[in-house]
Amino acid sequence: MPDSDTSHAAAIGEGLQALLRSQAEAAGGLLPFDRFMELALYAPGLGYYAAGSPKLGPTGDFITAPEISPLFGRCLAAQVREVLNALPGGEILELGAGSGALPAEILSTLAREGPLPSRYLILEPSPDLQEQQASRLTTEVPWALGRVHWLSRLPEGFRGVVLANEVLDAMPVHRFCIGPEGAPLEIFVRPVGEAWEEVAGPPRSVGLREAVLGLQSQGLAQEPGYRSEINLRLGPWLAALAQAVDRALILLIDYGYPRADYYRSERRGGTLMCHSRHRAHGDPYRHIGLQDITAHVDFTAVADLGVAAGLTLGGYTTQALFLIGCGLDPELARAAVDPHQALNWALGAKTLVLPSAMGERFQAIALEKGVTGPWCGFSTRDLRSRLWYAEG
Repeated sequence: MPDSDTSHAAAIGEGLQALLRSQAEAAGGLLPFDRFMELALYAPGLGYYAAGSPKLGPTGDFITAPEISPLFGRCLAAQVREVLNALPGGEILELGAGSGALPAEILSTLAREGPLPSRYLILEPSPDLQEQQASRLTTEVPWALGRVHWLSRLPEGFRGVVLANEVLDAMPVHRFCIGPEGAPLEIFVRPVGEAWEEVAGPPRSVGLREAVLGLQSQGLAQEPGYRSEINLRLGPWLAALAQAVDRALILLIDYGYPRADYYRSERRGGTLMCHSRHRAHGDPYRHIGLQDITAHVDFTAVADLGVAAGLTLGGYTTQALFLIGCGLDPELARAAVDPHQALNWALGAKTLVLPSAMGERFQAIALEKGVTGPWCGFSTRDLRSRLWYAEG
């Protein structure tokens, strides 16, 4: 890393550490983990997604499906096309558009095969990612720039398709553990010298105790010493999204599990994961502000809370089955005309669909409002029965 970059990173780290310590002091010395994660990722000018460091691609910390292969965007375009055909004049709203690879590929595909959305809206909290997206779209689909608009908040009365690829995993989560007597405890963090340590204590965060007791009533998260995460922000987020849309298919793709698998006894350390320079590790207190912090998604919670917000479950399946349903095989066949392209796309397809790669670790879930499937992405096999632990 050049000296100027190192100095900038050091300054960012020092500023973020000072902010975190002041927040911990204001909270009585113990900072709820979700607040720590929120500041580490999103503090204006200091957090990981707000301070300008490279994130995506070979020079960043991780790579997402749209960067792995154009196949991902082309397959999603097939699902988008179904909705736009059902809602003429509809729009696309992407939540967190990453490097811009996904909107570029979707717009390119729809330009060839139609219909194009009346607008492609992007809600992106990261200023530097907004710049990357604009640059990429200007280079790859300059003709579409009149349709692309960046938003600072959710729109009103939206009609069309909402896309969120690897967004939920970056939402701040609460962490909890189970005490010696089986009672839920909240995990807090506090500064110790130049480092941070975790402290377990009676829950202070509103709703956390009740949420963990709800898991325990389902036979989950019961063993003393068990640790995991829970996303208490998911319900309000889905409620706001449901309020923002008039008629829409909401498609969420991320890594995660149905609840019974998420909170199984063998996964007693939780799912928290950090990413730095394409290496994954479990220490959120290392390189604070210079690494991504994520947690897997409880897809049962997504379905339950989405329905509670007035949405309808439209489908649930693995990423592999979703892409196959959206025409992965025909896309690969078209690429076979060019042997070099065929090899690259075949390698990309393996990463996207093999169980040992992204195929089963990543899941796709659809929530509907005012529009009803069936949808091609869930036509190969709809696995929604896996969401409900009682039906196991």
